[in-house]
Amino acid sequence: MNDAAPAQTPAPAPRRARVRAPELIGKGGWINTGGKDLKLADFRGRTLILDF
Repeated sequence: MNDAAPAQTPAPAPRRARVRAPELIGKGGWINTGGKDLKLADFRGRTLILDF
């Protein structure tokens, strides 16, 4: 028989609050898009490179 204390399970990690990125609004607008106005939601799930 084993008299050792039962192993305790670790406490769950605290949940982080989700923070949404703000829309990119500026005087210049989007370039190289063929005149389309784009939103960040249009890029969901894709890799996006921004050059400021």
